[in-house]
Amino acid sequence: MSIVIDEARREQLIRRLQGFYRSEFDEDLSRFRAEQILDFHLEALGPQVYNQAVQDARKFMQDRLDDRDAEVHVPEARP
Repeated sequence: MSIVIDEARREQLIRRLQGFYRSEFDEDLSRFRAEQILDFHLEALGPQVYNQAVQDARKFMQDRLDDRDAEVHVPEARP
């Protein structure tokens, strides 16, 4: 599974990586190196983070649906 991001988001992430390296390591990161680091992280971490987010969203929605079942359930009246 490959994570694909749009060009505007990619540019923003590259700039953030360059800023991070500058502030944390006092190192100027070339655009090429920033792209390589971004691509590595997208490949290595992207699918796991994506899958976890999908699982979390699924659980959240299932919990909300379970709450709705409890709210609308009316016990049958017994004579």
